[in-house]
Amino acid sequence: VQLQASGGGLVQAGDSLRLSCATSGRTFSRYGMGWFRQAPGKEREFVAGITWSGGRTYYADSVKGRFTISRDNAKNTVYLQLNSLKPEDTAVYYCASVLSTILPFPQRTQEYDYWGQGTQVTVSS
Repeated sequence: VQLQASGGGLVQAGDSLRLSCATSGRTFSRYGMGWFRQAPGKEREFVAGITWSGGRTYYADSVKGRFTISRDNAKNTVYLQLNSLKPEDTAVYYCASVLSTILPFPQRTQEYDYWGQGTQVTVSS
């Protein structure tokens, strides 16, 4: 199973980015997906999650209204649209897969089984 995250970069505050996570090696449409981020010196934190069908999405309060998670099961890819970026959004962003999405939607790292390698997002002020 492989998850490949991409799309990060260096942007200015207020700019947008679109992260992608391409997966292979398992039936993508059976699994929920999540995006996490980890800033230097901080723990990895949940950012957004989406159910296997894409019918429900969940967000951390800090990104609600600015970030949008989506998925394309035909392309085995999950996306994270980052709008109105702030310097505090600077972090390495990781995608991960989760088998069970029984509510409450999983937000702990230990609930996820496979992880991508991460993509760096840096927002300058």
